[in-house]
Amino acid sequence: MSKQDNKCGCPDGRIRDSEGKCVMPKVTFSSFVLSLNTSALYHLGDIGDPLTGRKNVDLELAKNAIDTLALLQKKTKGNLSSDEGELLTRVVYELKMRFVQTCKEH
Repeated sequence: MSKQDNKCGCPDGRIRDSEGKCVMPKVTFSSFVLSLNTSALYHLGDIGDPLTGRKNVDLELAKNAIDTLALLQKKTKGNLSSDEGELLTRVVYELKMRFVQTCKEH
């Protein structure tokens, strides 16, 4: 199995569907929020590059991802399920706290 294959034998980012085909997972609001969260964490240096493992900090790109989530939070207020709202609130809060911490370290 190559480095790009996950544990189900599909290339990175894909999963097996009910017919056994490798497909992209269904896009949901929560998966979108978590994708932006991952992007912010990557730019905060919490997640290494998948190919090299090297961690880089880019505060401008991290701030952009956090600002995008905060905008999404503002624009979707009152239109989310309680689980979606809680996820978005928690992610925005935790990323803002992590951003402040990273700024102090750099």
